[in-house]
Amino acid sequence: MTVLIILVILLPFGIGALVGAPYVPILRRDSAALLKLAELTSGQTIVDLGSGDGRFLRAAAKAGYRGIGYEINPVLVVISKIVTWRYRKLVTIHLADFWGITLPPAAVIYVFLIDRLMPKLDAKLAQEIQQSTPVISYIFAIPGRQAEITTRNAFRYRYGA
Repeated sequence: MTVLIILVILLPFGIGALVGAPYVPILRRDSAALLKLAELTSGQTIVDLGSGDGRFLRAAAKAGYRGIGYEINPVLVVISKIVTWRYRKLVTIHLADFWGITLPPAAVIYVFLIDRLMPKLDAKLAQEIQQSTPVISYIFAIPGRQAEITTRNAFRYRYGA
């Protein structure tokens, strides 16, 4: 029984690491800096691709922004729904592989992926984003793209017309 419980908990983390990125939470002190980089106004929507435990979406909601998260790991979806419960009118979290969805309209898109997936992300963003939209990447740069703004640990790009 213990082995089954361990598998049920650990398997989603392994699948997430293979399909996307391993679970690594954003540092709390970086959330505020990333939201400042987003340059959102109250009520605007930020989409978090691979929203993990919901920390970034909670920080966005605390600042008055709407958030839509996509996470493939069901354990992290449950955790993120608990973490963002207080802000449930502003935050929506989907149990979904963001590679398989069409991106919704957003004022900003945020992502914390690993470097090997950045070319695939670039292709998805270039294909799907029609309106001028900032994309913020935490830690990893998108190869072949010139960032509008670069900070010590983030890059802001512009996609769309």
